[in-house]
Amino acid sequence: MDLKNETISEHHETSSLVMRTINEIRDFYNFCQSFTGSKFLNDELRSRINFIRTDPRAKQWLLMGSPLPILTILAVYLTMVKYGPVYMHSRKSIQLKWPLVFYNFGVTLLNGWMAIEVRYNCYAAVHMRNTIHLLHCALQRNYNFICQLVDTSDNEFEVRIANAIWWYFFSKLIEFMDTFFFIVRKKTRQLTFLHVYHHSTMFAFWWVGAKFVPGGSALPGAMVNCFVHVFMYSYYCFSAFGPHIQRYLWWKKYLTILQLVQFTTGVVLGLHAIITNCQFTRWMQYVFVCYAFSFIVLFGNFYRDTYKDCKQQKSK
Repeated sequence: MDLKNETISEHHETSSLVMRTINEIRDFYNFCQSFTGSKFLNDELRSRINFIRTDPRAKQWLLMGSPLPILTILAVYLTMVKYGPVYMHSRKSIQLKWPLVFYNFGVTLLNGWMAIEVRYNCYAAVHMRNTIHLLHCALQRNYNFICQLVDTSDNEFEVRIANAIWWYFFSKLIEFMDTFFFIVRKKTRQLTFLHVYHHSTMFAFWWVGAKFVPGGSALPGAMVNCFVHVFMYSYYCFSAFGPHIQRYLWWKKYLTILQLVQFTTGVVLGLHAIITNCQFTRWMQYVFVCYAFSFIVLFGNFYRDTYKDCKQQKSK
């Protein structure tokens, strides 16, 4: 009896501790929320506290509420990665020439639209159109790609920028189809750590970006990556036509070089923003630099293993 009472008491204490912790987190969250709206805070303090505040425009967007759907999608994706090849092991591969052509062409168009939409809105002044030179538009908007705070106003062009950032996040969900096509075609050698890490973390990372910082200094990385993906998925689209087209795709390795340049530039700009105390959300700057650096390492290893080692083997 005493043992039973002791067990009940321990469970009660544990439950009380959990509830107390949850209440403390909630109180801290409310405390931060109250400060971010305070008129007495300067821009620097507001930007430092603002890490916990959702962009108000994001509330109406799909998947921008609780992180639970995102975690569920990631769990389903990783389950597919683990058990998909096992399921296909005793089955014939599925040839998907035309679905691959249309899929890659569609993703190319989507990335092209996002890049142009973001770029256009960064440079365009109100009532201006594409007939105006980009330099003139840049001077009118005065958008700084080195350090730019997120504008959460209802300005027409800022809303369109935020909308394009959300589409950029959502495109990472669409790109999970890359992995699905590898599995059903039994191209399991392409399910590398780099591939899975890239697809899964980009989806999670840009959920955070779209929810908290859909604009400002988060914009250049998304814009440049969209341009890179236009070339990358164009390559995949042409490659899907088969060997008679693939022999002309000699420029594959330059896509990897382009990606390495992209990530290196991102690290340099991120470090510059940290060193110069850019007021853009500080935690995002640190995360972005570390994240981009991880891709430099992984894509650098991929380039060495794929192109350098192959070249050495051919010379022997």
